[in-house]
Amino acid sequence: MACNLGVTLVTVPSSDKFPVQSQGSAFARNVLQLFGWQYVFLGLPSQQGVIIGYPHTSNWDFIVMVMVKWATGLQVQFLAKKSLFNYPLFSPWLRSLGGIPIDRSSQHGVVGDMLALFAKAKQQGSYLWLALSPEGTRKFTQGWRSGFYQVALQAEVPLCAVRIDYGLKTVDFSRCLRLTGNEMADYAELAKAFEGVKGFHINQAAPIQPIKSTSTLGPSHTP
Repeated sequence: MACNLGVTLVTVPSSDKFPVQSQGSAFARNVLQLFGWQYVFLGLPSQQGVIIGYPHTSNWDFIVMVMVKWATGLQVQFLAKKSLFNYPLFSPWLRSLGGIPIDRSSQHGVVGDMLALFAKAKQQGSYLWLALSPEGTRKFTQGWRSGFYQVALQAEVPLCAVRIDYGLKTVDFSRCLRLTGNEMADYAELAKAFEGVKGFHINQAAPIQPIKSTSTLGPSHTP
């Protein structure tokens, strides 16, 4: 079984809870260690899912997460502004990291497009993990956008809450949950998962609560 049903956090290192494993780069691990960073990565609970990294308050988050991605061998895809893929040299590199260009003019909407990707992956039994920033911005906001929630809920995939903690200089992947559709209860569990975490700019971390937005799913800066 990939993840416990309900909103129970998965924190016990066990191969049956995290069956999807990967092998990363020793060089990347050494670089992280050199700069005082460590990570907790036990594997992933299933072939498909959504990862959210919090708090996202600085461009440094992207650099740290790229190194963690290489160190763990984690294969994820993330959303980026379509305009970023217009540059001949930058575009191939961004795609190699897992970047997916956002087409905000899509008739299905960004969430609809993501749900279609998950539906295809499930049908084919293929691997797909999508990394998103719940705030959708590095600046302070009054809460989280709803896109990540709707994708994980409607696609019926696990949601992994990744702590990007500059206080402890640790990136922790060990907390996963399945959303119930009870938004209040789900957000309460997310608040527990991220309790005490400190971003690069502490005062820019958004409160863990849903907000209404005209754009429900912003670009992720977490590869």
